[in-house]
Amino acid sequence: MSESQVVSSRSPRDFAVALGALGVVFGDIGTSPLYALRACLTAGGSVSTDAPAVLGVLSLVFWALGLTITAKYLMIVLRTDNRGEGGVLALTALALSEGPWQRATVVTLLGLAGCALFYGDGIITPAVTVLSAIEGLEVVAPQLERIVIPVSIAILLALFVLQKRGTGTLGKLFGPVMLIWFLTLGLLGVHGIVANPGVLAAMSPHYAVAFIPSHSAVALLVVGAVFLAVTGGEALYADLGHFGVRPIRIAWFFVAWPALVLN
Repeated sequence: MSESQVVSSRSPRDFAVALGALGVVFGDIGTSPLYALRACLTAGGSVSTDAPAVLGVLSLVFWALGLTITAKYLMIVLRTDNRGEGGVLALTALALSEGPWQRATVVTLLGLAGCALFYGDGIITPAVTVLSAIEGLEVVAPQLERIVIPVSIAILLALFVLQKRGTGTLGKLFGPVMLIWFLTLGLLGVHGIVANPGVLAAMSPHYAVAFIPSHSAVALLVVGAVFLAVTGGEALYADLGHFGVRPIRIAWFFVAWPALVLN
């Protein structure tokens, strides 16, 4: 069987697994548009909403996605698997097995620190994501403010109860939901671009670089808020053993990344 036939025979399964990856791997980074831009524009009090400032923030977000997720994770980090497994513990074990024993203590401490950060992210991110989503009800109906917290708690409890059913079940359940979500993000983005085509200038790194010296008082806080746009990127590596490199890349390059950039 030729290489092209092998690739062709695997493609349907890869795309099916990629749909499951959308529901599990990209749920976090896929919901970052709910709060990332707002956090960037309100960092340090309030960022100017003139065109150069807004384009600067959007440019920072655009290049953060491109460099951190696409270049770092998709092109580099996903190659450093440990027998097909990813995540901080797998990478630590790989480093310990390949490196000199003198560095074992340092590598172990770095691995533990990475695990601590990952657990911290796993605790706070679902709460922030769900709360930000439910807060959108206030925009449509301000009188619903009192139900935001109870509804958020109920959704979080339901999600954690479902987790025990395994990654495969969650992927089948949330994959189609996240596909619709990303398509919605993309369509909303296209609508905004059609209304204001000048926003495409944000793809130029010039605006990202120029933003920092022109907003030096709040630049550090804004850059910290920009990081919210890439939270969840670590899941691409942590869930490597569940889905594999190819389906994760398919889901990112064909669905998640275009939708997020458009939005």
